[in-house]
Amino acid sequence: MTSPSAARPRRRGPSPLPRGSLRFVAVAAVVVYCLAPFYWMVVSALRRPQDQFDNAPLPAPLSVQNFTAVFKPDVGFERSLLNSLAVAGTTTLLTLVIGTFTAYALARLRFRGKNLALGIIVTTSMFPGISLIVPLLKLFTRIGWINSYQAMVLPSLSFALPLAIWNLTVFFRQLPFELELAAMVDGCTRGQAFRKIIIPLAAPGVFTTAIITFIAAWNEFIIALSMVNKKEMQTATVAISKFTGAHGFDQPFGTQMAAGVVVTVPLVVVVLVFQRRIIAGLTAGGVK
Repeated sequence: MTSPSAARPRRRGPSPLPRGSLRFVAVAAVVVYCLAPFYWMVVSALRRPQDQFDNAPLPAPLSVQNFTAVFKPDVGFERSLLNSLAVAGTTTLLTLVIGTFTAYALARLRFRGKNLALGIIVTTSMFPGISLIVPLLKLFTRIGWINSYQAMVLPSLSFALPLAIWNLTVFFRQLPFELELAAMVDGCTRGQAFRKIIIPLAAPGVFTTAIITFIAAWNEFIIALSMVNKKEMQTATVAISKFTGAHGFDQPFGTQMAAGVVVTVPLVVVVLVFQRRIIAGLTAGGVK
């Protein structure tokens, strides 16, 4: 005979959250954490100058005075944006051209000291940029490169190339060598096989490297600050740091936040445009 306590159904505790919900909460927390600084920058940029120290989550009333102040003719911020575009675009293009050929040689060719060469290339990226400013500044002063684009492009290139070569070398090694052999059997030369077969298949890695390089060159600050002292040659990051307030000595938080929003918009556009091509290349597969 069963006891009343045994026959009584046990109460179950609250059911745990589904595993999918926990993942969603974790992803949402990371997204909020990453976007919170950018959100506050946009909110600060849309406040009136007299409301910059307000802690309200939304600006009230909305104002575009800070954006108007950024693009005043005497500020010259448009020229700074063009300088950043020229430096970042040139650095990205040179990095892709040099890095692609170098990575292909390291991934496909067999020669003595190949791993040592790749190790030395990667090791050069470990030097802090500030430690190279003084010798580069001395060198560029002697050859007359101060206040020039090449004084900003070449140092940025030296920092971007190691990462690009490493990423592309790993990507080229994952591509089957039989595809090149099949192309050469069909009559292609080694160069034609590289141009018509390998480059299209390597598009995802190339575009990913381009995004990383462009963002790093666009956000670069210490080299541009050290190599350029003319206002018309300054990049956008340097121009933002030299903004002055209405009276010349107060901190222009509003205009700096507005300029930060303007500088960030091209990066968002570049990522969105190139991400579409990266996904298309990834889904195409190795039988493209």
